[in-house]
This record gives sequence, structure tokens and C-alpha cells, in this order.
Amino acid sequence: MLSDLGVEDMQTVITSKKTYIAPFVNAEEPQYLVIEDNFPNGRPEFEKTDAGVYMTDRNTVNLSERMKVTACLNPIHTALCTYDCMLGYKLFADGMHDKDLSELARQVGYIEGLPVVDDPKILSPKKFIDEVINIRFPNPYLGDTSARIAVDISQMVGIRFGETIKAHIAKFGTAEKLNAIPLAIAGWLRYLLALDDNGAKFELSPDPMIPELTSQLSRIELGKPETFNGQLKPILSNVHIFGVNLYEAGLGGKIESIFRDEISGVGAVRAALKKYLA
Repeated sequence: MLSDLGVEDMQTVITSKKTYIAPFVNAEEPQYLVIEDNFPNGRPEFEKTDAGVYMTDRNTVNLSERMKVTACLNPIHTALCTYDCMLGYKLFADGMHDKDLSELARQVGYIEGLPVVDDPKILSPKKFIDEVINIRFPNPYLGDTSARIAVDISQMVGIRFGETIKAHIAKFGTAEKLNAIPLAIAGWLRYLLALDDNGAKFELSPDPMIPELTSQLSRIELGKPETFNGQLKPILSNVHIFGVNLYEAGLGGKIESIFRDEISGVGAVRAALKKYLA
């Protein structure tokens, strides 16, 4: 769009490690900057600007970040991006217009994240998710790709899903009532087969654990659920990945069942979404 307007040198550079470097910044309507108010030499009156600046204490800064990263935004990103790749959506915004994927986003945020999130008070978690799902994620002008969001998922699931799982265990004694997060985890593992829902190959996004994870899943064949016979156990029980043993959390068996459904054949990913989101 900028090039069409006559602005020169607007091409994005993609590095060998799939980092995107652009001479411009995609901005969106919602803007937040939560800052610890600790300036020993004084400061400008940032809070009087219209830029969404919140001056507060360190604990509130931490709670605001935790709200975003563990419950109200990043878990939705991670839950949907792998399904986008398997269902043929390039832009994350396009997937948000898919009925099944938007329902997955809703359940991850409102049903499973919101009940256990710590409220930072200065930003309402409920209003934050409202804005994420209804304004931010469906915005096609940001141009964010699902493949980019899927980078390094193994390094993130412990924060983006594991913290909510642990919070459910702390509050309810078990996480076995969770539905959308197990569906998201199963989708990530199905994604690691590098086959879309039509059975066509696609390129996995970079992740340091891909060699180890894909080796663990190498004997599993799409359309042959009988080839799945316990290969997920070393992954789902790995506390270093999820921050918790998912079998002890009451979720391991559920994730295995979803995964088995998703490898049953062509179209099985879509069918599993409909089945488990119903």
C-alpha cells in the first residue's frame, strides 16, 4: 500500500532465520504502554498524552504483562496459528474469520484464561480480550502471518498454556475440565507432521526442538491412526516444555485422543475442531 502511494524502498527483508525486517511499522488502533513509575531524576507527564500510557508500580506492570502473555492474547495466537497453517490460512486475520477458529479463540480466552487471570486493575482483562478478538486479531492490515507466529512454539507453550493449566490445578485441584487448551496442544503436535488437512506437505516454522519432536513423531502416518501408539508420552510429560506433566494435570489422555482423531485422515483436523468445540 505504501509503494502504491509512491513511497520508495518499502520492501521487507526476510533473513535466513526467518526474521522480518521492515522500514515501516504496522500500527493498530489499541495502544498500551504500562510503565513502572520509578524515575529518580523526574520525568515528563506521560500519562497526559493520548498514547495509552499507564504510570504505575512494578507489581502492576508485571500483572499487566502476565495478563497478556498467559491468558488474554498470546495463548490465542499460539492456539490458532498451527491450525491456520493446516487449514491453509496465511494471514492470522484470515483465520479469525473462520467460524471454528474464532470459537477456539473465544474458548481459550474467555472460558479458560479469564477465570484464572490476575486482574492488574488498570486494564480490564475482559475488555482486553474483547478488543483482541473483535478488533485486533481480525485486522487484515497488520499482515501478520500464522507461520511467523508459529516460530519457536516449544519455547512458549510453558508460559502461554502451562501457566493457565497450573492456575486451574491450584484453583480447582485439576485441569481436566480444560478443553480448548488441550485442543491447541494437540493441534501443535499434529502440525509437527508438516502435512496440512489435505495431506499436502508444508514447511514448519523454525523451532529449536523441531529435530527432537519430529523424530519422536516420525513413525506416525496420516490416515493410519494405528501408527500412533504412545509416541506423545515423552512430550506431554516433559515439564521443561509445558511447565507441568500434562498427564498429572489430567490432560495427557485427552490430548492423545484429540491427536488420534486429527491423524485419522484427510479433513480430520477440521472434523476434530468441530467435534471438540461443540
